[in-house]
Amino acid sequence: MKKEDKERVVAELTELLRTSPTLMVADYRGLTMPQIDELRGRLLEHGARFAVVKNTLTRRAAEAAGADALLALLEGPTAIAFLEAEGDLVSVAKALADSARETRVLAIRGGILDGRPVEAGDVEELAKLPPADVLRSQVLGAVTAPLTNIVALFSAPLQDLYGLLDARIEQLREQGDTSEPESQPSGSEPQGGVEPAAAADVETPEPPSGSEPQSENETGETQTEEEEQ
Repeated sequence: MKKEDKERVVAELTELLRTSPTLMVADYRGLTMPQIDELRGRLLEHGARFAVVKNTLTRRAAEAAGADALLALLEGPTAIAFLEAEGDLVSVAKALADSARETRVLAIRGGILDGRPVEAGDVEELAKLPPADVLRSQVLGAVTAPLTNIVALFSAPLQDLYGLLDARIEQLREQGDTSEPESQPSGSEPQGGVEPAAAADVETPEPPSGSEPQSENETGETQTEEEEQ
């Protein structure tokens, strides 16, 4: 490989390492080209770019990109699955694990997850997780469960308040007040300055001086003393 070609490869790998904080490394020794192409296609469907790399050039790229955790994984024939921003981490791990099981040749070495090194066993555990959409549903359920409890805590006092209001309305009806109580602004005095329950206890004012006293008959009509005689 010419020097300029090597420089181009190092530059491309450096850019991949800087933009892909998550990657998985495998030993592809013994895989045929059709098997490599098939695995590359499966990984591409899940948002990962699969590349067979040279260790010497990849070490230079890792040092330039500050990905020192990758250096320990660069032993023997190396292939790297670079996860893109929208890639499915679980599906990529599952594709690698399935290929390792089916071919009995591919060997997972480990990887880097958000800048942190992970071992081969960690990648295999990732492959056992449910698909990403199922995981999102499970996480959403775990997050919304406490919210349901909070709503219950707030709704309980409201239910008690409704019960007290219903009991008060029923009490007024038993006392002969069949009308629904009208709401008044909080802190305002009742009209006339008299409590509704005490209205019947207010004395009737004396008639004006010089006027003839009035009496009320059984039908509620008023008559003067001359009319009564």
